[in-house]
Amino acid sequence: MSTSSPEAVKKLLENMQTDLRSLSMECKKKFPPVKEAAESGIVKIKTIAARNTDILAALKENSSEVVQPFLMGCGTKEPKITQLCLAAIQRLMSHEVVSEAAAGNIINMLWQLMENGLEELKLLQTVLVLLTTNTVVHDEVLSKAIVLCFRLHFTKDNITNNTAAATVRQVVTVVFERMVAEDERFKGIVEQPPPVQGNTNRRSVSTLRPSAKDAYMLFQDLCQLVNADAPYWLVGMTEMTRTFGLELLESVLNDFPGVFLQHQEFSFLLKERVCPLVIKLFSPNIKFRQGSSSAASPAPVEKPYFPICMRLLRVVSVLIKHFYSLLVTECEIFLSLLVKFLDGEKPQWLRAVAVESVHRLCVQPHLLRSFCQSYDMKQHSTKVFRDIVNALGSFIQSLFIVPNAGNTAAVSAPAAQGGPGTGGVSGNLTTQAAFEYRGTWIPLMTVSVQGSAKATYLEMLDKVEPPSIPEGYAMSVAFSALLDLVRGITSMIERELAMEEEAAAEFREAHPDKEWQLQPGENGQGMICVSISGAHLVWEEMVSACWCGLLAALSLLLDASTDETATENILKAELTMASLCGRLGLVTPRDAFITAICKASLPPHYTLTALSSNTANLSSKAYSIQGQSVQIISPSSESHQQVVAVGQPLTAQPQGTVVLTAKNIQCMRTLLNLAHCHGAVLGTSWQLVLATLQHLVWILGLKPGVGGALKPGRAVEGPSTVLTTAVMTDLPVISNILSRLFESSQYLDDVSLHHLINALCSLSLEAMEMAYGNNKEPSLFAVAKLLETGLVNMDRIEILWRPLTGHLLEVCQHPNSRMREWGAEALTALIKAGLAYKHDPPLAQNQRLQLLLLNPLKELSNVLHADIRQKQLESVLQILQSQGDSLGPGWPLVLGVIGAIRNDQGESLIRTAFQCLQLVVTDFLPTMPCTCLQIVVDVAGSFGLQNQELNISLTSIGLLWNISDYFFQRGEAITQELGREEEALQKQAQEKGETLNRPFHPAPPFDCLWLCLYAKLGELCVDPRPAVRKSAGQTLFSTIAAHGTLLQQPTWHIVIWKVLFHLLDCVRTSSTTADKEKIESGGGNILIHHSRDTAEKQWAETWVLTLAGVARIFNTRRYLLQQLGDFFEAWEVLLNHIQSAALSKNNEVSLAALKSFQEILQIVTPVKDSDKAGDAFAAMGVPPVLIDPLSASGPGRPLVRSDSLVERLTRYNGAELQAPPPGEESALEDSALWWSAWNTWYRTGTDSTRPPSGPTEKLSFIPSQPFLTALIQIFPALYQHIKANFSMEDLKKLGVILHGAVSVPISSDASPFILPSYTEAVLTSLQEAVLTSLDVLQKAICVGPENLQVMYPAIFEQLLLFVEFSCKPPQYGRMETKHVANAKYNQAEWVALNYVPFAERSLEVMVDLYHKTACHKAVINEKVLQNIIKTLRMPLGLKYACPSESTWKLAVSSLLKVLSIGLPVARQHASSGKFDTMWPELANAFEDFLFTKSTPPDNLSIQEFQKNEAIDVEVVQLISTEILPFANFIPKDFVGQIMAMLNRGSIHSQSPSFTEAEIDVRMREEFSKVCFETLLQFSFSNKVSTPQEGYISRMALSVLLKRSQDVLRRYVEDERLSGRCPLPRQQVTEIIFVLKAISTLMDSLKKTQPENVDGNTWAQVIALYPTLVECITCSSSEVSSALKEALGPFKDFMQPPVSRVQNGES
Repeated sequence: MSTSSPEAVKKLLENMQTDLRSLSMECKKKFPPVKEAAESGIVKIKTIAARNTDILAALKENSSEVVQPFLMGCGTKEPKITQLCLAAIQRLMSHEVVSEAAAGNIINMLWQLMENGLEELKLLQTVLVLLTTNTVVHDEVLSKAIVLCFRLHFTKDNITNNTAAATVRQVVTVVFERMVAEDERFKGIVEQPPPVQGNTNRRSVSTLRPSAKDAYMLFQDLCQLVNADAPYWLVGMTEMTRTFGLELLESVLNDFPGVFLQHQEFSFLLKERVCPLVIKLFSPNIKFRQGSSSAASPAPVEKPYFPICMRLLRVVSVLIKHFYSLLVTECEIFLSLLVKFLDGEKPQWLRAVAVESVHRLCVQPHLLRSFCQSYDMKQHSTKVFRDIVNALGSFIQSLFIVPNAGNTAAVSAPAAQGGPGTGGVSGNLTTQAAFEYRGTWIPLMTVSVQGSAKATYLEMLDKVEPPSIPEGYAMSVAFSALLDLVRGITSMIERELAMEEEAAAEFREAHPDKEWQLQPGENGQGMICVSISGAHLVWEEMVSACWCGLLAALSLLLDASTDETATENILKAELTMASLCGRLGLVTPRDAFITAICKASLPPHYTLTALSSNTANLSSKAYSIQGQSVQIISPSSESHQQVVAVGQPLTAQPQGTVVLTAKNIQCMRTLLNLAHCHGAVLGTSWQLVLATLQHLVWILGLKPGVGGALKPGRAVEGPSTVLTTAVMTDLPVISNILSRLFESSQYLDDVSLHHLINALCSLSLEAMEMAYGNNKEPSLFAVAKLLETGLVNMDRIEILWRPLTGHLLEVCQHPNSRMREWGAEALTALIKAGLAYKHDPPLAQNQRLQLLLLNPLKELSNVLHADIRQKQLESVLQILQSQGDSLGPGWPLVLGVIGAIRNDQGESLIRTAFQCLQLVVTDFLPTMPCTCLQIVVDVAGSFGLQNQELNISLTSIGLLWNISDYFFQRGEAITQELGREEEALQKQAQEKGETLNRPFHPAPPFDCLWLCLYAKLGELCVDPRPAVRKSAGQTLFSTIAAHGTLLQQPTWHIVIWKVLFHLLDCVRTSSTTADKEKIESGGGNILIHHSRDTAEKQWAETWVLTLAGVARIFNTRRYLLQQLGDFFEAWEVLLNHIQSAALSKNNEVSLAALKSFQEILQIVTPVKDSDKAGDAFAAMGVPPVLIDPLSASGPGRPLVRSDSLVERLTRYNGAELQAPPPGEESALEDSALWWSAWNTWYRTGTDSTRPPSGPTEKLSFIPSQPFLTALIQIFPALYQHIKANFSMEDLKKLGVILHGAVSVPISSDASPFILPSYTEAVLTSLQEAVLTSLDVLQKAICVGPENLQVMYPAIFEQLLLFVEFSCKPPQYGRMETKHVANAKYNQAEWVALNYVPFAERSLEVMVDLYHKTACHKAVINEKVLQNIIKTLRMPLGLKYACPSESTWKLAVSSLLKVLSIGLPVARQHASSGKFDTMWPELANAFEDFLFTKSTPPDNLSIQEFQKNEAIDVEVVQLISTEILPFANFIPKDFVGQIMAMLNRGSIHSQSPSFTEAEIDVRMREEFSKVCFETLLQFSFSNKVSTPQEGYISRMALSVLLKRSQDVLRRYVEDERLSGRCPLPRQQVTEIIFVLKAISTLMDSLKKTQPENVDGNTWAQVIALYPTLVECITCSSSEVSSALKEALGPFKDFMQPPVSRVQNGES
């Protein structure tokens, strides 16, 4: 909200009234006049507000009256009142309603307060508000206000002093700002200022406007005060410090330079007052100024030295910066003084402040240029610019030479800091940046941002004592000053040069005929613009004035620098200077700077003629400073540099090694930069630069690579080059820049290019000289760079070609191998590049150029060295790659060259030749004549057979595959061309009367091509190296599979017998005779898997591959082979091979043989969830050839073929071969073939499962599970084809094999993979296969004719054998087998399988089978049921002792199922006596199971126990339903045994071992109860036919009743005695059981006919009643409830007896 808005005005009025009211309140008692004034003030304000529209203006008019009460208030000197008044006054000021008069009154009042020392801070605030809000205060009032502030600056209170100082500064600024504003206002009005009078009278300011006048008076008084004179205008000052005065002067000069430059009066003050003052104060003699001690004297005595000197220097900096043009002469004095202050004998702090001031000058290049023009270029004038540069240089030198107190100890500093010198290679330590020279160590600090001179000590305005300067500070500032100086000058001159060049270009466009002339020093003759020429002179003068000093200082610093960034900056400075000198045509300084960089790039004391001569001419020119000759490199400084490389010097005399530091590398990069960016201005310095680079490249061990680019390489001999990782990362960058340097030669004009090539050739000749006669590694720098230069200048190659290649051919003859190798590299590279370059006109039309380019390649043949031959071959390869299409009839020769390889040639030559071959096969087969194809096959084969390089052998096999592919795709074209060729050859042969002689002659030529290929691959299949065999085998079978359809039928005969069976024989022989010695890992670097670590195992793999391949061909080509006459012989031979492989003692071979067997029988092994043939074969590892014989296209590219099989057959083989009828392609119906296969299977099975007969120690081989599984899995499918004639004899053979197979143990190391963990009931796949075989058989019998049924018992017998395994695992010969749970997997033991699941599954199968076949004649006659029971007795008897609990449970349930089917059959045939022997067996089985000898395990839970008891109950129920009711048909003894058993079960006997809590459950109550009920049921049935039976049951009853009576009595007795203690649980349980038995008995008696019950029994039952009644008193609730049940039935006795009763007898 603005101060004039209505709201603000309203607020102001309110506030003022409030203030006045407060004032009147405060003064009510003590100061009545003030109170009255305040109250009249309120009235006054209200009146003003009421009468005026512009209230503010009215207030201003009356401000004296308005202010009056407040001024009176201040006069009370009461703090509270005073503060209130001052606040109110400030509010008025800020609304600008104070008039000039009022302001005067206010200032007077403030002065009084000041003199009384009241509210000082508030006073200052009020003054500031008054002066800044408006301009009503000026002249004397203003001066009084200013003096007031000054006076407050010198009070006792610190806070007041500081606030006053700040206020003074602000007030001074305000005064000058008013003047600037005033000038702005009058800017448009041009006045004629009167000339300045010459007198120094201070009143000569009449010409100035008011504000300007105030400013003038103020500035003049400031000068007076600093000079310790009395002021003219600031009346009333009591004291003043010179430091404060100087600060104020500086701030005015710095902030308002325009004032002094635009107003002559002020300029006059500058010249006449300020400069003399400064020079006077600088005079170092005046350290103390004696001020008069009167009160008016402004300055007390103080030590002014550091503070004043520093402030003076600040003033000088400002004067030079802003007023140089006004004060030329004065500035010369100032600058000379500055230079003197840098002297060594001056105090440290003075030098530091001086160097900061110099730095301020160095960042202003235009100022420096003015110095140069104003002083250096004038005669008889001081050379100020040169002196400044030299002074800086000698200042830096003096820092190194005169160690100050701080530095003497600094020699050890680096080590103490873990610093630069300690760990030569420890580049990762962060060390402090520093300079070190001859033991003097000076740290480097960051003093300012580049290009700005931010000072530290010039800013220390608060320090009185000279500060201590940290070590290295002065050096750091001087260093920054130097860099800024160079940066400023060079960028300024380069900018102007660029502008000049633009002007020249424009001139040339405008006047193409005229010559633009601008030669420096011609003083503008023939020039467009004189000022430019003048500029040239100034530039040259500047450079010549400063280069010596700069070079001296920079070289010294470069040598001493230990910090990468510092080094980088120094180098950049030298580089820019060198290029600037070059551009200005100043040769001597240019060469001097370049030499400095070159020297710094090389190790110290490195002998390099080019440099030393150059230094000599330089030193002859006197460029020394202060008598110190400039030593560019000094050895002392090497101690602290980080060594990054150690290398050999490239000089004639050996010097040991030389060391390159990180700094050398940095310098080298700068040198590269120079040559790359400023090559045009180098002129004659090229030789120097190139020589240095060559030496550096040599020391770093950079070796030339492709195209001449230098890459980091290892030197040939000795530990000549050591590089740290630090430099390793730099090297690629360096080599890159090096290459770019020579690439840029394409932009040089012909003359410069000629210079460059000359320089390179002379370097190269030197290198060749040095390499003669010694075996030292030669320097290849020049050769490599000649190559690079040639490559980038290919468009003008004719100019260079002869000198270039001439020189390089000489190099190729050099005895030093490295040298000639590189000559060859360069030469061949140039030739290839020349051939590839798109010349204009192109090479095809420019035969001469092509010959010119190729000529040197031919010349190379004259060189005898092998390495050159290699190079030549490589070039041939590359020329093939680029120009191979145009070779034409030269092919046989080229192929001859490529194929002429011998095993004694080196690997690398073979490799190169092979690359040529690969190229031919991949790219050039179509372009060569077809007659060469056979040569290609032979050459490829010979590469396969060479033993120098395994990979080449393998790859060449791949090439053979590619060739076969090519044959296949281009079949027709090749056939035609070969046919034509064949005719021509036959004609020739007839004319000569010879027979045509070529391999496989009768076959047609195209087939011969294939047979050559197959024969080659066959040779490779028996190569001694396993990898080659494997690859060749795969390729052979893939090609036959993929492309065999192209062959004519007779050719197949050759393939089968000459190629495939021949191969099988060779492989079998090699495998059986192969060495069993373990092969140590090949060559130390190839690890061999343990499954391949003997030659035998490696051959085994080959055998597997070969057999599988042949089998696959038989399978896929069967329809074709069956039409050959001798298919059955071939089949027998193949089966014979399969059998011998299956019986080999190698698991891998044997298993694979079975897979091949399965394949030729076209059995697909069962694969879950899939019935696709392809998946199944993939699962067996057989490629999916079955599905489409042509989809397997081997290791080459997949071949896309659209035409169908039949079309292809008819196309290639003529029509004589009928296509097979659909669906029968794979049928193999001839039964002779199948029986042949069965015999093979039988022989294999018998031999492999026959258990060993001898002692087990000699046991060498046990067939593996997968093998046996595969073997058994073959049978079901085989059986389908031979079942018609399958006899009982064959079944017996099969049984032997099945039993043998299941009995084979597993080696413990395989068991974890095959066996499930013992707890899982899973069958192994072998066991499943065995059961499947039996299943297939029984199904076949089931659907087959009647006569087959005699086989059933045999199957049962087999299954029962397997069932026995559950309790008694089979033996395998005399072998010890461990139970799987005890086997330690790490020992080589044999483990018997967990046969339980298998036995149980067999049992289930057997039950099912019996279910189907119980009534068959054979089954009844062979006593199958009896055998089943006999077998089951074993697990039933063992019960808890069975290996697995599930076994006896399954046995029980199986027995129950079998009996439920078998007993009716047995009863049916009771008369025939076929089942007589079964009954005793059955009785024993029941006995063994129900009263087992084994005890249940301790950890059996109650629930389990009850389940088991339920099983026992089931058995008893079976007896009661299936056996006892049919007692008439059953032998009597058997029935007797059953009754005895029931009796035994019903008498309840407890086992003492149970804990109390479990007893009631463990007693098998339920079982006893059921036994008892059954017993009773049959006792009271009227079917009791024999007295004996009745006797048994009566006996049982009477015993039971008697025992019940005893138990009850004993219980009643004990209950009475025990009092309140409960009876033992055991006894309670027993009594409950007895009571339950009684109730059961009563139920039975009730259901029975009365005449069937013995009278004696009744008596015993009734006798129980009284005893039962006695039990009623018992305390146990359980007993009570049982008792209730027992007493209930007695009600049936409670009726009158029948009338015929006498004496209780019936």
